[in-house]
Amino acid sequence: MNKGKDMSRAGDPAGVRQFTVASDDDGIRLDRWFKRHMPDASFAIVSRWARTGQLRVDGARATPGDRITEGQVLRVPPLEPVATSAKTARPRPVLTEDQITFAEALVIHRDAQALVINKPPGLATQGGTKTHEHVDGLLDALMFERDDRPRLVHRLDKDTSGALLLARTSRSAAHFAKSFSSRTARKVYWAIVIGVPSVSDGFIDLPLAKQPGTGGEKMHVDEADGLPARTRYRVIERAGNRAAWVELQPHTGRTHQLRVHMAAIGHPIVGDGKYGGKDAFLSGSISRKMHLHARRIRIDHPDGSPLDVRADLPTHFSDTLASLGFDEAEGDLPLENDVKPSVAEKKAAEKRASSAHAKDLRKARRGERRSRTAPPPPPRGKAPARKSGKPAAGSQRTAGGKSAPARSGGPKPGAGKPRRD
Repeated sequence: MNKGKDMSRAGDPAGVRQFTVASDDDGIRLDRWFKRHMPDASFAIVSRWARTGQLRVDGARATPGDRITEGQVLRVPPLEPVATSAKTARPRPVLTEDQITFAEALVIHRDAQALVINKPPGLATQGGTKTHEHVDGLLDALMFERDDRPRLVHRLDKDTSGALLLARTSRSAAHFAKSFSSRTARKVYWAIVIGVPSVSDGFIDLPLAKQPGTGGEKMHVDEADGLPARTRYRVIERAGNRAAWVELQPHTGRTHQLRVHMAAIGHPIVGDGKYGGKDAFLSGSISRKMHLHARRIRIDHPDGSPLDVRADLPTHFSDTLASLGFDEAEGDLPLENDVKPSVAEKKAAEKRASSAHAKDLRKARRGERRSRTAPPPPPRGKAPARKSGKPAAGSQRTAGGKSAPARSGGPKPGAGKPRRD
């Protein structure tokens, strides 16, 4: 891990040490620096060093909450030895040459701040119970010229393939995390679903929550207590009424969101038995693997330029497209930001908006005039006054939109002839 230049005296690891703040740590809190680079120094220890004046930044006393900048020199006192705990951190296993080769082959984009890999289906993003093969365990193979591992900033389900972004520095990790939390990052997925949605371009707005009794392993639609979840879908192509190739864009990031939403509208993703049951599989030569692929990721790069990467399909997905008669080259639909309106289109849109606004104002003014000119209601028990030659207030509206005189107390012959409105 790059923690800056270590200026401690050689042969005296327990003595006072000095470190120069590296660019990756520019602007972070001092306690965060210790968490990154000296995890054995707990917050309580760092706070004690600060109170006693042993912790210094450029020679001045410092507190754990102080922000540090690149080039500053940290004076760190010796860490007192502690009793060895019965529970020690498990060291990461050393990767084999085959694992290193496999991990490096996954990289489809690499720059100083970011990596993008094309995650294969069946490989988990992070480890867990009975999960020993995962992307997190391969990150040591992706350090390249750096001396620290890249960092995961989002995840894909184990059976979902496609583009997975990794941050190479602490600063880029914070930048990308902010983009995901603020929903400015764009992720585009391809999926094959059972049947064909009746609306070819629509939004699914269904809140999601953990399904009780599943230990948090399964989600379901929960209108009462679920968290908001929105997905846009667009039908790319259809194979009769049997299946459809769709593009999915999550506008929120709930667990299993795309899978639950498509199953909820009656079109589960092919191969997703967890949410589609036995109906989520196609007969014939179609693979039973999950047909959900993170095709594209677009996000603002820390240097200000857009990072836009596409990931090729896994073999089983490509084979299914061919079996259903779909052309893979037709799949990349333009995103909204890809299509910039012309000057004429902008002017036409502005004109339509202006006309609509003027129309609303005219309607509002007509309503105001009607309310001002409407006669007050007559007192109870008294007939309203009427002018000569006009129908009485008790007239009826005919089906043809005409007025007819009331049956009792009508006007003189000729005065109550029907008139057109």
